Amino acid sequence: MNNIIQKLNSYFDWFYFPQITVTDIVEIIILAFLIYNVTKWFKKTRAMTLVKGLMVLALFTIVAVVFKFNTILWIIRNTISVGIIAVIILFQPELRRALEELGRRNIVPDVFTNDKAVKSERINDNTIAELVAAAIDMSKSKTGALIVIENAVALGEYESTGINLDATISRQLLVNIFEHNTPLHDGAVIIRNNRIVAATCYLPLTDRNDLNKDLGTRHRAAVGISEVSDSMTLIVSEESGAISVAHSGTLYRNLDSEGLKKQLSRLQNKTSETKRFRRRGGKKNEKQN
Repeated sequence: MNNIIQKLNSYFDWFYFPQITVTDIVEIIILAFLIYNVTKWFKKTRAMTLVKGLMVLALFTIVAVVFKFNTILWIIRNTISVGIIAVIILFQPELRRALEELGRRNIVPDVFTNDKAVKSERINDNTIAELVAAAIDMSKSKTGALIVIENAVALGEYESTGINLDATISRQLLVNIFEHNTPLHDGAVIIRNNRIVAATCYLPLTDRNDLNKDLGTRHRAAVGISEVSDSMTLIVSEESGAISVAHSGTLYRNLDSEGLKKQLSRLQNKTSETKRFRRRGGKKNEKQN
């Protein structure tokens, strides 16, 4: 029996079985997670075009090596460092967005966050009632409006582009702000801790091409701010009077008063409601009620 085992061992001595430890398994899982998310991010942004361009460049480099195109190889060697810097500059918005999205996943607990601020409601029932009433009034008169409700991600850089107000929320004030030909009607209103903190704020526009072509600048700005933060944005169309809500890159269109109230209420319980909200709406770019 021992002879048989020795012969088998000698026959398969060329075959190497690596010793896999728990550390190796954890490392494989981490790498698989990172590769999957990076690939998923590439597919959603212009970075996929960059990957295709790099693949073409790599193929061209291989051809140059095989056929010994020395001049071309010299140019590639001397421009590759400059090319990397150029790529970082060109795709800076995508890289920034990826890092912001990673930060919003709360992989590492935010030790600098005030526990009381986290546990408190982002908006209370009175704020929701005033927002719904104002939206219905502006919808009837076809008054365009763009109202951003700040969540966990601070919107200070966008607040600084507008005019500071620090006012109590009321339907009359919101309707008056967005009234035609008034000084504050152009731009977005930002709400934080149940108060209007700024008006006429400029928001980033989304660069996605899959949105409905009938949507104007307000809707693209609402989707844009929802892509770079966890805020919720209320939009009233100036053309049709339709009420919409943008959150996490998803646009919920043609809402009535109950539908709008339901969407806004999700901000009142950040820990549980938001997870269900993302599971329901995260797979589609637009939803129509």
